[in-house]
Amino acid sequence: MRPLLPLILLLAFTSCIHAENKRPNIILMMADDQGWGDVGYNGHPFVKTPNLDAMSKAGHTFDRFYAAAPVCSPTRASVFTGRTPIRSRVLAWGHYMHPKEEALAQVLKEHGYVTGMFGKYHIGSAQPDSPCNPSAMGFDEWCIGLNFFDNDPYLSNQGVVEKRKGKGTVLVMDDAIEFLEKHHHGDKPMFVVAWFPSPHDPHQEVPEGPSLYDDKKHAGYYREISLLDQQVGRLRAALRELKIENNTIVWYCSDNGGLVKATSGGREKKGSIYEGGLRVPAIIEWPGSPIGGFEGRSNIPVTTCDIFPTLTSLAGIDWKPKNHVDGRRIGKIIAGNAKERSNPVGFWQSVGNGVSTRSDQLLGELYEKQLAKAPKPHLPERITGGVNQMPGWLADNAKGHAAWLIWPWKLHRIDGDTYELYHLVDDPEEANDLSMDPAQTARLKTMQQGLKRWMASVTASYNGNDYWQDDVK
Repeated sequence: MRPLLPLILLLAFTSCIHAENKRPNIILMMADDQGWGDVGYNGHPFVKTPNLDAMSKAGHTFDRFYAAAPVCSPTRASVFTGRTPIRSRVLAWGHYMHPKEEALAQVLKEHGYVTGMFGKYHIGSAQPDSPCNPSAMGFDEWCIGLNFFDNDPYLSNQGVVEKRKGKGTVLVMDDAIEFLEKHHHGDKPMFVVAWFPSPHDPHQEVPEGPSLYDDKKHAGYYREISLLDQQVGRLRAALRELKIENNTIVWYCSDNGGLVKATSGGREKKGSIYEGGLRVPAIIEWPGSPIGGFEGRSNIPVTTCDIFPTLTSLAGIDWKPKNHVDGRRIGKIIAGNAKERSNPVGFWQSVGNGVSTRSDQLLGELYEKQLAKAPKPHLPERITGGVNQMPGWLADNAKGHAAWLIWPWKLHRIDGDTYELYHLVDDPEEANDLSMDPAQTARLKTMQQGLKRWMASVTASYNGNDYWQDDVK
C-alpha cells in the first residue's frame, strides 16, 4: 500500500496554494464626521487614537484623501458606485441611491464574495420589500441604522427591526466581527462594510476606560473618536486571532470633513466644498499584499470614488463598468509607483435639500408596528425615496458650489457665475484667490472648460442617460 504521509503533505500543500490564491477579504470602515486632523497620526494635540496610529504605521496613509462630498449620504453613494454622487441621484443627506446603479457589493458577490453591511446606511431603506435596501445593492447579510445612532439603538436586521442594547459604534463592530467569525472558514472571500455612527453629534457614546478630555472643548466629539479607535483595534485583533489578516484589505476613512475647523485640514469644515469639508483621514492596510509598498504615505489626491475601481483591481476582478465612473485604480499610488493622479477630480454640492432621517424614530415606529403586526408606516416614501422621479436639469442653469481639482490647483464655481482659484501647496487654507491674476488667465479658462464639461456629464447622468432608457420612469 502506498504510504499516506506523502498524500497528506500534498493535500496540505494544495490547500495552502488555494488559500494563498483566494481573492482577498475586504473590509471598509467609515467614521461619521471625523476631520483630517482628528487623529493622533496627523498630529492632533491631545486626541488619543493608538489603533489608527498603529494602522497608519503598518499600512498606507493618504495625506490628501477626499470625501466625494462634504456631507454623509452622497459620499457613501460614491463608495458603492465609484461615481460622483449626483450621478446616482444622491444630492444631499437622506437621498436614496438609484437602484439601477451598479453597486460594489453586487460586483464582488458576482465574483464569489459573501457580503455583509453593518452600521449607518443612509442611502436607502431598511425595509425588506424596498428596491433601495442593502439586499438590493448586493449584501447577503445586513443590520443597519437609517442614519446616525447612539446608545441602545433600533437597528434593522434584514428588515426585522431590533431594539439593541449597548453603544451603537460597538454594536457595529460586534456584528462585523460575528460575520467574519461565521464565514472565515468558508470557501468564499468576505466583503464587510462597517460604517460607524461616531463621531456624529449628539455624542452620547463614550470609550472604555477613564473619562477622557473632560477639560477640552468638543469633549464628546473627541471621546467618540477614541471609541471608534477602540473598535478599529478590536477588528485588527480579531483578524489576527482568526489568522486572516494577511489576506484581508482594510480601508478606513471618514464620510466628510470634521466638526472642528482648527483640525479640519483646511478652510471651513463639514458641509463645505473648501478643503476642510472634504479632506478626511484615510488608511489602507493589507499585510500580505502581493504588490508590496503598502507601508508609507502619499500626498497625491485620492477620493472615495476611487475605492470601487481600486478594490476590484486589487482583488483581481476584471471589472468593466456599465456606467460612467469618476474613480480610478490607485494601486500604483499605494505601491509608491505614481507621482501624480491620472485624472482631475470634481466636486459638486448644494443643489438639493437634505431629507430628514431620524433613525431611531423611524425604526422605532416600524418596531412598534412589527410588534402589533400592524401595517408598516412610511409608505411609499420610505420604500423608494422618490428615486424614479426624473425631473431633468439643464447643465447651464445648474447652481450650487462645484470645484475642479488638478493638483495642486483647485477651481471653485459658486452658483454658476463666481469663480475662485487656489494653489493648494502654496495656499492650503484657500485664502489667496488667484482667479483675477493675469498670469493665471489661460489656466483659469482651461479649468473652467474642464469643469463645465464634467458638470454637463454629471447632469446627463442625473437625468437618467446612464440607465437603460426603457426602465427609467
